[in-house]
Amino acid sequence: MSTVAFYTLGCKVNFYDTEAIWQLFKNEGYEQVDFEQTADVYVINTCTVTNTGDKKSRQIIRRAVRRNPDAIVAVTGCYAQTSPAEILAIPGVDLVIGTQSRDQILPLVKQYREERQPINAVRNIMKTREFEELDVPDFADRTRAFLKIQEGCNNFCTFCIIPWSRGLMRSRKPDSVIKQAHMLVEAGYKEIVLTGIHTGGYGEDIQDYDLADLLRDLDRVEGLKRIRISSIEASQITDKVIEVLKSSDKMCRHLHVPLQAGDDAVLARMRRKYTTAEFGEKIEKLHRALPGVAITTDIIVGFPGETEEMFRRGYEFMERMQFAEMHVFPYSKRTGTPAARMEDQIDEEVKNERVHELIDLSERMQLAYAEKFVGHTLEVIPERTYKGAPDSGLMMGYSDNYINLVFPGTEAMIGQVCTVKLTEAGVNESKGELVSVEAPEIRKAAVNG
Repeated sequence: MSTVAFYTLGCKVNFYDTEAIWQLFKNEGYEQVDFEQTADVYVINTCTVTNTGDKKSRQIIRRAVRRNPDAIVAVTGCYAQTSPAEILAIPGVDLVIGTQSRDQILPLVKQYREERQPINAVRNIMKTREFEELDVPDFADRTRAFLKIQEGCNNFCTFCIIPWSRGLMRSRKPDSVIKQAHMLVEAGYKEIVLTGIHTGGYGEDIQDYDLADLLRDLDRVEGLKRIRISSIEASQITDKVIEVLKSSDKMCRHLHVPLQAGDDAVLARMRRKYTTAEFGEKIEKLHRALPGVAITTDIIVGFPGETEEMFRRGYEFMERMQFAEMHVFPYSKRTGTPAARMEDQIDEEVKNERVHELIDLSERMQLAYAEKFVGHTLEVIPERTYKGAPDSGLMMGYSDNYINLVFPGTEAMIGQVCTVKLTEAGVNESKGELVSVEAPEIRKAAVNG
């Protein structure tokens, strides 16, 4: 039996794509082995968001070549899309596929076996207008399934290389999304996370159908308990979207809305499509429509030209927004982007100081958010035994409003909907006590093994 090993770098979308590629190999009778073992085929799914991403990707590719010089080494993903020649120049690389035509990976592997000539299968991503259909019926994580609904982005923020590696915005056909959601529910998943490169832009390229319509249709999928949107831009939170979030009992009370900077001058230089006032207005609308909603965000610190005064203004704005958590990144130059060519780059030390200040702020806000729910009962789908002490009889999982709860329970509860009372708020995890567990449904997946 032929074996295949995978290594994925980068974002959740890449992990989804790797799962989809594995399904293709699995259907051809391949067995998956650990990347550190000897395999017949190695597939490396690369990342190019930062220069470091490129470097790490090259290291992993070389590791595969060393592991088994006779193996077929196939490289895909964003770095493969933007720099195929650079990758093919690495001795031992046999096949490069970008962020499309990945459904052709097996015929290409076969072609390489026969011809023994390196293959560059990367095409111009900017000409691609169709969403690539790659289904994932199953995930290693048994509680939460990812469902990719779109690909690409039209924003061209000055710090970002993604449109060049993923192409322009293209949405998956609505009936295809719904069909996949039904398959996932049938496989036993209670929660679906809608994901993509620019998830909230879903439908911008479809006539008379948008994200709100898709959410409404997903809300009708029987057996589905939770729908989470992995990320949505402030400009995409329309009144229509808010209406669906408010009226559906499946939509999680948690939205990830990237802010990136809390100062208008910095936002303009980043070419973000909103001001802090517009962003604030959207967040306020969300809080009014969904009391108790958790809003998490991304922040880039030390963008070129960010003065101390701009940073302070941003800090105050973030504090006012009362985020439930912030993911804070120091700005890092990405070759090929306008921001990398900007003058007035910020000193690394200044960036690090600012990063630490914002991480402290994030932890204070996270604690303040969790404290509001002490004494409340929340719905939690346990995902695993408690990381800190696996044999302690404790389980952990996220509530619908994204509080990570640790509470007494058993592994039999994994994937079931539990009601948990929050007893003690914490920064990265809070403590709770189990109130009840929903009676498990008889699932087809269980019957089919």
